[in-house]
Amino acid sequence: MEVCVDSVQSAINAQAGGASRVELCANLMEGGTTPSIGLLKVIKSQITIPVFVMIRSRGGDFCYNDLEMEVMKEDLLALKRAGADGFVFGVLTQDGEVNAAACQSLLDIARPCPVTFHRAIDMARDIYFSLTTVINLGFDRILSSGGYNSALEGCNVLQAMVQQTQGVKTIVVPGGGIKIDNLEQILLKSQAKEFHGSARRVIDSVMTFRKCNLTMGSQPDIEFITKVTSTEDVSKMVSIYNSIYVN
Repeated sequence: MEVCVDSVQSAINAQAGGASRVELCANLMEGGTTPSIGLLKVIKSQITIPVFVMIRSRGGDFCYNDLEMEVMKEDLLALKRAGADGFVFGVLTQDGEVNAAACQSLLDIARPCPVTFHRAIDMARDIYFSLTTVINLGFDRILSSGGYNSALEGCNVLQAMVQQTQGVKTIVVPGGGIKIDNLEQILLKSQAKEFHGSARRVIDSVMTFRKCNLTMGSQPDIEFITKVTSTEDVSKMVSIYNSIYVN
């Protein structure tokens, strides 16, 4: 199980629950962006499982201009030097194809660390054709919901993707809306051997004084809450996985 985290506490909880690794992001409300070096360093000081770092300069689409690519290259190099164990990124062209040249420029910096092509694949014009490009580029993993809003909806596509990667090193990792109550169905249907989830619960702010007529973000309803990975939920999901593949 790979757990998507955006805080030190979530990373600690993920490891305590039995996660195999964490994917570190910032701004999960935007689908994840590049986290800070400080966050990576503190997490690395607190856990021993691998930390794969998201490289994404902004939210929105996955077609980046030259300056945005330069930002991602600089971030990748700095985070690699700071101790990242692996990286997660993906770039598309204006036409919705995998931008092989842009991806290769990031891969060249990231290696020899393992690299995952993220859910940009789900926004591609042809998911199977794009998967072939990702395989040929040598990505170690590909994170996908099968091109749907959730991995549960995309199970049939995920199963076909798993079959397409038989005999190559690229591993298909289902992700997107995976929860305790649908994990078994997703694993059995897709035949995937890894999966990705956040296992987060809402935590109320410790603040007793709350200025509710003012907001710092675009969503007032989340001003005084945080979402933190649940050790209990991770443990339950790991147990479900083990009941299928280990026991």
